[in-house]
Amino acid sequence: MESQLRLKSRQGRWVVVAAALGSGMAMLDGTVVNVALPSIGRDLDASLAQLQWTLNAYLLTLAGLILLGGSLGDRYGRRRIFVLGVCWFAAASGLCAIAPTIDLLIAARALQGIGGALLTPGSLALLQASFHPDDRSAAVGAWSGLGGVATAVGPILGGWLVSGPGWRWIFVINLPVAVLVGVLTLRHVPESRDEQATGRFDVPGAVLAALALGGVTYALTAAGGKVTAAVWVSAGAGVLLGAAFVAVERRSPQPMMPLELFDSRLFSTINLVTLGVYGALGGVFFFLQVQLQTVAGFEPLVAGVAFAPVTVLMLLLSARSGRLASRIGPRLQLTAGPLVAAGGVLLMLRIGPHASYWADVLPAAVVFGVGLTALVAPLTATVLAAVPVHRAGIASGVNNAAARAAGLLAVAALPLLTGLSGDQYQVPSSVDSAFRTAVGICAGLLVASGLLALVTVPGRPPTPTAEPDSTWYCGTTGPPVDPGHERPGSTV
Repeated sequence: MESQLRLKSRQGRWVVVAAALGSGMAMLDGTVVNVALPSIGRDLDASLAQLQWTLNAYLLTLAGLILLGGSLGDRYGRRRIFVLGVCWFAAASGLCAIAPTIDLLIAARALQGIGGALLTPGSLALLQASFHPDDRSAAVGAWSGLGGVATAVGPILGGWLVSGPGWRWIFVINLPVAVLVGVLTLRHVPESRDEQATGRFDVPGAVLAALALGGVTYALTAAGGKVTAAVWVSAGAGVLLGAAFVAVERRSPQPMMPLELFDSRLFSTINLVTLGVYGALGGVFFFLQVQLQTVAGFEPLVAGVAFAPVTVLMLLLSARSGRLASRIGPRLQLTAGPLVAAGGVLLMLRIGPHASYWADVLPAAVVFGVGLTALVAPLTATVLAAVPVHRAGIASGVNNAAARAAGLLAVAALPLLTGLSGDQYQVPSSVDSAFRTAVGICAGLLVASGLLALVTVPGRPPTPTAEPDSTWYCGTTGPPVDPGHERPGSTV
């Protein structure tokens, strides 16, 4: 039975707050950890590879399990799985906060990713299932706007915590937020599920996807030190497991990633554009914080605030960007956006020893932000327009997983490609040299993505098979997740 909550009702407002706080908690951890990496490395005597895994352990389990998390909510109850994800995420955050060694921190971060995979798709699914159809777009717009605020506040809060009480507090702060989210959800959010769900889950597909990504990621990360037999074995296993994943998805009656989606040329190419764009983003944000703190000498708080203009621009202009694409077609913005963003990345070459925020950092942040603002909303809308309406949810989920996987692989591969390894992340000259190489690679990824869009994306406005639920697009770690359903009789 479909819920009929109205956004203006007291209960409706609390539902939006609960969903936004839950997803915001996961967004916050996706941004604040970058700011804390240099401090974590010094405190726990970590190598660069271990710092990479501090990010990648989270991204690996999140990317591998996020589609499965949405399916579990459909079958067993979206509120139940959302609350489970919040509790899991909080428990893992507590383990992160008390981790005495870098290896235990990495393990706790992997557990955090599992919690994120349960709560991230569930936060939007709660809104879709709870609100009257006339209020869903407004509810998701409010949710997305609040999520944008969390994205903007994350680096600032992280910088303040790292500079003040210490990096462990970036995880401690999740605990009271999780308690609040759990109480609000249980008190105000109605339970919902898909009555047509069969209970079958593509567990083999999820496991193979995670193991394939893990094998390739380990090989890229370990190769930064020395190419050993274990590196080759891991790389080979990752490739073979990836091939096994494709075979399983082809034969599964309910695949996690239906391969027929890629029969659409537009869907295939727009996901390639996503891989390039979000791979560049992952690489830029990984190296940027180390460059700002180790080379430019910025305090963590200042480094965290440095690129806040990017999120501010997206908050202010993303809705206009989405409307423009719907009028003129997405090709112009999906071509110009990555090219402008690449220009912003190249401006980061000005960030070096004794860099000035106003002269060297802010111009790069503004140009980079303008480029992202131009491309993110049309990118998500084009994914939805590339498939029939009843497949919009899974298409958006696949695109989100692609974005997460791109960031994961970029963080694993770029230190190898730039020659940075061991404890060189603490040596300003080594970091500066690697940063400049990484900037060139990331700018090249963005340029390639823009050119690919130029030759593959239609210039006319797409025929919308699924309207986006919101014109706010604030996330830079991954596109919005739309956990809609394929079955026409769905309650969502």
